[in-house]
Amino acid sequence: MADAVEAEPVEVDDAEAALVEHYPRLVRIAYVTLPAALGRHRRVLLAHRLAQRALPRTRRPVTGAAEGEDPAYALVRGEVLRGALAYGKRQAGWRRWGRNALVAAPLPPQVIGLRLFPRTGDLDDLDLDRALSELDAPARAAYALRAVEGLDEERTAALLAAAGVAGPRRAVHDASTAARTVDFRTLADSEFDPCVVHARPTDLMRRRQHARAGAAVAAAATVAAALLGVPGDGGGSGFGAAGPLGPQQAALNRMLNPASVVRADAGAWTRTSRLDFASWPARGDRTDDRGLLQRALDVWARPGSAVHVSATPGTAQTPPVTAPQLLFAGDVDGAGVVLLYDGLRLVRYAEPADGGGAPVLDFARVDGASAANASAVVVARSTDGNARYLTAPWIDRTQLRNLLKPDAAPRPLKRSSDGVTDPVPVPAADGSCGTADSSWTAMQFTPSANAPDQQPFLLTDLAELIPVHLTHAAGPGARQGEADDAQALGDWAHAACRLAADRGQGVRTVGNWQFADQRLPDDAGTANWLCTRADSWSGADHVSVQFVPPGTAPGTPATIAAHGRSTAACGPMAPGVLSGVLWKSPTGHWYLVAAGSPEVGSITAAGLGGASDGHTLVLPARPTSHPELSGRLPDGSTLAALT
Repeated sequence: MADAVEAEPVEVDDAEAALVEHYPRLVRIAYVTLPAALGRHRRVLLAHRLAQRALPRTRRPVTGAAEGEDPAYALVRGEVLRGALAYGKRQAGWRRWGRNALVAAPLPPQVIGLRLFPRTGDLDDLDLDRALSELDAPARAAYALRAVEGLDEERTAALLAAAGVAGPRRAVHDASTAARTVDFRTLADSEFDPCVVHARPTDLMRRRQHARAGAAVAAAATVAAALLGVPGDGGGSGFGAAGPLGPQQAALNRMLNPASVVRADAGAWTRTSRLDFASWPARGDRTDDRGLLQRALDVWARPGSAVHVSATPGTAQTPPVTAPQLLFAGDVDGAGVVLLYDGLRLVRYAEPADGGGAPVLDFARVDGASAANASAVVVARSTDGNARYLTAPWIDRTQLRNLLKPDAAPRPLKRSSDGVTDPVPVPAADGSCGTADSSWTAMQFTPSANAPDQQPFLLTDLAELIPVHLTHAAGPGARQGEADDAQALGDWAHAACRLAADRGQGVRTVGNWQFADQRLPDDAGTANWLCTRADSWSGADHVSVQFVPPGTAPGTPATIAAHGRSTAACGPMAPGVLSGVLWKSPTGHWYLVAAGSPEVGSITAAGLGGASDGHTLVLPARPTSHPELSGRLPDGSTLAALT
């Protein structure tokens, strides 16, 4: 480790040059250190602000620069660290710090009408985001320094101490512990980068309303000033009465009238050709509570600052454009809950029954939902990790399964007369896998005999209003069916824990496809290959290829072999997939084992000088080998491997 040395004072020009040259690194360090509770948009802007305000105003001495390290860069990096760590203090503290700093600091980047989000590259990035959110600010700073700067533990602790951290070695230890789950290289190599962002619009309707209101106020002020400035005008009589509502506002007011809410009858689902939310009847003990319905509609149209609002990614949070349909209104676990549906979205409004606390407003995109995807909605979540669901009227039987124990029989799940379930354990955010008592809860629903399809199907909760539909396929083609047999449950026992990375991502359906099985060398047995595809309501998708070595116990997560985003792999359009892993046999020999979907005719491994006829390949290899795989399809085209 290089020792810290005293350096000459840094000139402002040198500091500026260092800041510009290393700007992406500084912004990434700030972004990782800032609290996750700030939200990704605000963290992006604050990270850029902290990097920019690290530029000193005058010539500055610097301490703590290692021998051979650029003192100018050490100076601006230290300023970024101190600024980001200040935001990691308790909420009241960093808010006071931020308000006072506004006076002296340069203006932060101004972004109007857009929300900015770092691009998330793959499931490892999601694991990284979750792991960082569980660390405190000093530990996040330590993780950033070790990953982005490549520093050792001693140098990292020294920099944290120089930045004012009280327990630098504990922070370094916590960061190293997190790195056992998500390696430092994940941050260094990933697209988890606040200098490369996606832009999305803010609430367009509300912005338009605010702009119009501002223009109207300005116009009214101008007219009032003109009238007051003309003595003896006596012409104020024409402005005393309000004019009629405009057609748009009048239409919105009609839609916000509880009397206009649509209600389906109890047997509507038996007379439709498509099972979706439109055929749900209005249920609950407060469907005639006009006051509750009015509050729910008003908050939907104009949520105040105290309302806790959440939305599935890609879901508009605008007022209704048609009269919404009432699905539920009633008291659940100490809250008055209203569920509304407008043909594209589900909206859940909840207010504390005792009148204390702020209401909650949740949006979920459900356009195109049918059958399984329209079979359950969360009506209440409790602080003890349970949720209650309102089930579709065509569901005849509800049961619970532990996906990590595929041989265990399902347990009954009771429901009220209104279709609200008993509390259901929600899978933990970290997957909670790897121990004897691990579990991943899924609900198994069996439709009524009058429904078009009576096959049982699986749903699981990924922190959205709508639980995710789990499906399965095996053999040629990736045509997904219900996960209701022993093979499907066995495959999901190895893939379930990976679902934790999809929490809160707006996922609609996750399908497992066992596309290959493969005999392994040294008489090790037969391995299975799974391709898991997650499709979201917004149209985004990602896939992961998973390798299940022989002898893997049920409930043990499979090995991730590859990731892919915005790809047709494992889907209905172009299901072909190819991937490989380096595998150590029980005898201690290393091999490249690769497999493609059944249509792959041959596999070539560039770099190892080997090939195979057929859709599996085994070659001797070293643990440091980096082969490039490609497959040949029946039409002569090449299929690139997912990596």
